[in-house]
Amino acid sequence: MSVDNGQWVSGVNTVLVGAQWGDEGKGKIIDFLTGDANVVVRCQGGDNAGHTVKVEGEQFVLHLIPSGILRREKECVLGNGMVIDPISLVDEIEGLTARGIAPKGRLFLSDSAHLVLPYHRRMDEQLESLRGKKKLGTTGRGVGPAYVDKVSRTGLRAHDLLEPKELRSKLEERIEEKNRLLSFLGAQPIDAEDVIHRCSGAADFLREMIVNTAIWLTDAMRDGKDMLFECAQGTFLDIDFGTYPYVTSSNTTAGGAVTGTGVPPHRMDRVVGCLKAYTTRVGAGPMPVESAELAALLHRSGREFGATTGRARRCGWFDGVMSRYSCLINGFDELAVTNLDGLDTLSTIPVCLAYEWRGRRLSHPPTSAAQWQECTPVYKEFEGWRQPTSDVRRFADLPDLAKQYLDALSELTGSPVRLVSVGAGREQTFLVE
Repeated sequence: MSVDNGQWVSGVNTVLVGAQWGDEGKGKIIDFLTGDANVVVRCQGGDNAGHTVKVEGEQFVLHLIPSGILRREKECVLGNGMVIDPISLVDEIEGLTARGIAPKGRLFLSDSAHLVLPYHRRMDEQLESLRGKKKLGTTGRGVGPAYVDKVSRTGLRAHDLLEPKELRSKLEERIEEKNRLLSFLGAQPIDAEDVIHRCSGAADFLREMIVNTAIWLTDAMRDGKDMLFECAQGTFLDIDFGTYPYVTSSNTTAGGAVTGTGVPPHRMDRVVGCLKAYTTRVGAGPMPVESAELAALLHRSGREFGATTGRARRCGWFDGVMSRYSCLINGFDELAVTNLDGLDTLSTIPVCLAYEWRGRRLSHPPTSAAQWQECTPVYKEFEGWRQPTSDVRRFADLPDLAKQYLDALSELTGSPVRLVSVGAGREQTFLVE
C-alpha cells in the first residue's frame, strides 16, 4: 500500500498481457493472481476470447467474464474497451449461477462498452465466407463488425440498454441499415422484432450491473483495493502491433489496459507477460516456428483446442524473436510461463533464437505479415527433462533441465520468469522462488 499525495491509500494494480497469439493460459494465471487481488478488470475484446480453468476438479469455460469470478469474494469489471454481446453475457451469468457461482452483485459492466448484436454476427460470418481462400480465421462472434461500428460512430453502447424506448428506436434504425447491407452481401436479413425482444430481455437482466466503471474503479483505488487488469487475446493479435491483417480488432497490449478502463497510466504498477513454453495460434497468418510434429504430440494428448471455437490450434516451438519484441512493447516486469508439462516427453526441444530473411538475420519480427511468412527460424536445441511435471507444486521440485529451459526463455526475452504452470488446475501454478 502507498499514500498518494495524502489523498488515498492505493492498492497494487497489475496488468496481465498475452505475450504470443492468445490462448497462453491467461485464465489460469488470472485465477492464480486473483488470490492476492480484490478486483479483476477485463479491458477489451468480446466473447471471441475464452478461458478454461479447473477448480477442485471442476472445469469452467469463460468467454466474457474474467476468471476471477470463480473466487466468491472477488469483484469483476467489464471495461469500456470491450464489445459485449448482452445476450451471450446473460447466458454466461446464468450458466455460472446454475453451477453455484453467483456473479450478480460482484460483476459490473461499463455503460460505455459497445454492444455486439445479432447483425454483427451475421455480418462477420458472411464477410469471412466471402473471403474464400483469404479467410482471416475470425471466430464469427461479431467482434470485428462491432468495433467497425464503434469507430464509425454508429454503434450502440451498454447505456442504451437502460432506455427501452431509445433502445427500440436505435435497433430499428440500425437493423434496417444492416439488412440492406446484408442483402447486398447475399446474406439473410435479421428479424428486427426478434432482436428487440431478446435485447430487451437482456437489458432487464443486466440493468443493475451497468455503471460508469471508470468512476467505480477510481473509488476502488481510493479504498486501497488491489486490482488485476486482463488484456484478452495476445500481443500479436493487437490491431497495431500484430500480424496485420491476421489480428483482432482491439489493442491487446498493455496500453489497452489504460484506454479500455479509464485508469490513468501512472496507476499501473506491474505488467506481467503470459506465454506458453512453446507457441500456438488459431487462424491464418504467419508462424515461422510451426511444427507438425509438435502439433501431433499436443493434439494426441488432448491439448490445444480453442476454448471458444473448439478448433485445433496450430503449434510450434518457442519463438524467442516474437517473445523478445512482445517484452519490448509491453514493458513486462515478469513472465508467467504456462504448459511447461506439454514438453515433458521430448528428448530435445528446439527454441527459435532469430529469423533468417532474404540472407539477413533478424532479432525482431518484420512488420509485414508477408515478410514474416518468409522468415526461417534459427534454432538452438535444448535437452528435454523427459519426466512428468504435472504433479510438481514447487519450483524447487522441477527437474534441473526444466529449470535450465526456463532460464533460457528468460534470457531470450529479457524478462524474469516469476510464475510457472504445469496444468489447468489452480494448484498447478506456483511462484519461482
